[in-house]
Amino acid sequence: MSWLLALPIVLPFATAVLTFLLRSTGSAARWLSVAGCAGLLAAATALMVQVWRHGVIAAQMGDWPAPFGITLVADLLSAVMVVITAITGLAVAVYALADIDERREALGYHALFQTLLAGVCGAFVTGDLFNLYVWFEVMLIASFGLLVLGNTEAQLDGGIKYVAINLVSTVLFLSGIGLLYGLTGTLNLADLHVAVQAVENQGLLTVVASLFLVAFGIKAAVFPLFFWLPASYHTPPVAVSAVFAGLLTKVGVYALIRMFTLVFTQDIGLTHGLLLAVAVLTMVTGVLGAAAQSEFRKILSFHIVSQIGYMVLGLALYTPLALVGAVFYLVHHIIVKANLFLVSGVARRLTGSFELAAIGGLYKSSPLLALLFLVPAFSLAGFPPLSGFWAKFLLIKASLDLGAYLVAATALVVGLLTVFSMTKIWAEAFWKPHPEGHAPTLALVTRRERAALLLPVAALATLTVVIGLFPEPFVGFAERAAGQLLDPADYVRAVLGQAP
Repeated sequence: MSWLLALPIVLPFATAVLTFLLRSTGSAARWLSVAGCAGLLAAATALMVQVWRHGVIAAQMGDWPAPFGITLVADLLSAVMVVITAITGLAVAVYALADIDERREALGYHALFQTLLAGVCGAFVTGDLFNLYVWFEVMLIASFGLLVLGNTEAQLDGGIKYVAINLVSTVLFLSGIGLLYGLTGTLNLADLHVAVQAVENQGLLTVVASLFLVAFGIKAAVFPLFFWLPASYHTPPVAVSAVFAGLLTKVGVYALIRMFTLVFTQDIGLTHGLLLAVAVLTMVTGVLGAAAQSEFRKILSFHIVSQIGYMVLGLALYTPLALVGAVFYLVHHIIVKANLFLVSGVARRLTGSFELAAIGGLYKSSPLLALLFLVPAFSLAGFPPLSGFWAKFLLIKASLDLGAYLVAATALVVGLLTVFSMTKIWAEAFWKPHPEGHAPTLALVTRRERAALLLPVAALATLTVVIGLFPEPFVGFAERAAGQLLDPADYVRAVLGQAP
C-alpha cells in the first residue's frame, strides 16, 4: 500500500526531473509529459480500485508509526480527487502539444506542470496538517512559475497579486497549525479527530478553526477573498489557465471539507453557519462579476468563484445529501471548467482574440467546436441531463430538506445568471459574424495541432455527458464518500490502528 499511495506523488516528480533534463529537446519533453500523465492516471485508477474494494487505506512512510511519522491515507474522496487530477493533467498535457511554445518549454514548462500535479496529488493523500502545508507550498511555487512563464506585463501583474494573497494564506495556515499543535500536541489528522474532543477550551478551538477557514478560504477563492483569481487566471497560456481552473481552487475546497468534517465539528452552529453565509455570497458575487465581463477567460474565471460557492454550500449544510452534492459537484466542476478554458483557447486560436467584441463566426465555420462548447456550458448552467444538473439538484434538494428556502432560491437564481453568461459567450463568439468579415476555420492549424486541441476537449465533453446520462453509479460513489466523511471511524482506524 505504501507504493500505491506514493505513486501519484512519485510519478509526476520523476517526470518533472526527466522533462527538465530534456527541456531543450522539444518533442521528447512534450511526449514524456504526456506519458507521465498517462502513468499517473493508471496509478490513480489502481489506487481508486483498492479504496473501493477495501475501504480507507493508509501507509506510514519509513515505518514510523502514526501519529509520529508521515502518513499517506486515501478514502474515497481522496482517491477520486487523485483520479480527476490525473484526467485533467492528461487532457491538458495533450492540449499543450499545440498550445505551449518552444520558448516556454525551454524555460521548464513541463517540469513545472508535473511538479504542480505532484503537489496537488500530495495534498489529496497526505494524512497530517504540516505536510498539507508542504504540498500547498509545492503547488504555490510551481503555479507561480507557470503563471509568470513568458514574462509578459499582464502575467507579472497577475502573478504579483496571486503570490501576495497566497502568502497571507500561508501565514494564517502556519499560525493555525502552531496553535492547533499547542492545543492538542499532534498534527496527524486522524489523531486530531480524537484529540480535539479532549481540549478543555473549546472556544479557543473555534477561534483556531476560524483561522483555518480563512486560510483555506483564500485558497478556494471564496467571498470576500477571491479577488486574486480573476486578476490572474486569464494571463497565462490556455493550458496553464485550464489546469489552474480545474484543480487549484478545488484543493482549497478539499481542505475545507476534510478539516470541517474530520477535525472541526465541535461548534457546527458557528463554523458551518459562517460557511453557509460565505457560500451564498460567493455564488452571488461570482456570477455577478461574470455577467459584467466581456472577455472569454475573465467570464470563466468569475464563474470559478461562483461555482465554488455551490461546493462550500454542501459542506455548510452538513447533511448526508448535502455532502453527496458537494462531492459530486467537485468532480463535475473540475471536468467542466477545465474544458471550458480549453475551448476558449481553441476559439482564440481561430479568431485571434479572447475579447468577445472582437471575435465571432465560430458556429458557422466550426460547428464541432460549437457543440463541444455547448456541452460544458450547459452543464455549468445546470441543464438536464448533463452532470451539472444533478450536482445542483442534489444541493438544492438538501437545502429544501433543511427548510433553507432562501438558500435554495439563491442557488436557482445564480444558475439562471450562469445561463446568461454562457448565452453571452455563445451569441458573441459563436453566433454573430466575425466583425472583420472573415470566417475562422480549423484549416488555419495543422492536422497534428487540430488533434491536440480538439481531442482533450471532446474527451472531457464525453465524460460530462456520460456522468449526466448515467448519474446513478456516480451518485452512489458520492454517497459512500459522504458516508466516510460523516463517520470517520474507518479513516481513524486505518491510520491509527484503532477506532476513535
